[in-house]
Amino acid sequence: MSELLIVDDDDDLADLLADALEAHGHHTRRAVNGAQGLKALAAHFPDAIVLDVEMPELDGPAMAFEMYMHDRGLEAIPIVLVSGIVGLPKIAARVGTPYFLSKPYTLDAVTRLCDKALEERVSPVPKPSA
Repeated sequence: MSELLIVDDDDDLADLLADALEAHGHHTRRAVNGAQGLKALAAHFPDAIVLDVEMPELDGPAMAFEMYMHDRGLEAIPIVLVSGIVGLPKIAARVGTPYFLSKPYTLDAVTRLCDKALEERVSPVPKPSA
C-alpha cells in the first residue's frame, strides 16, 4: 500500500480524492496548503504527492521548489499536479513533473496517474520563475 499526501485547499475535492485513492488501495494524508504540506513532509515522507497549484500561504509550485531546495530526500518524491488553472502544462514544466491533470478530471484518471507516478517514480526538478 502506498501513501499519498494530498495538498489542496478545497476540502470537498480533497475528500473526494482521498476517498477515491483509498478505495484504490492507497493510504492518504492531507494538508490544506503548501506550508502545511511541508510540515507534513517533515513528519513522514509519502510515496507521492497530489498537489494543487493555487493555494493560500504557499502555493503548489513554491512548495515543490522548497522540497527541491531542502535536499533531504524530499526532492525525490513524485508530484502529481491537479488544477483548473490555465496553462497547467507550463506550470508542470516549471515544477519539473510529467504528472499533471487539468480540472475537470475523473477520479479514475487521478488514480491511474497516481499509479503511474508511483510506478515510474520520476523525481521533479523545479525551475525557478523568471
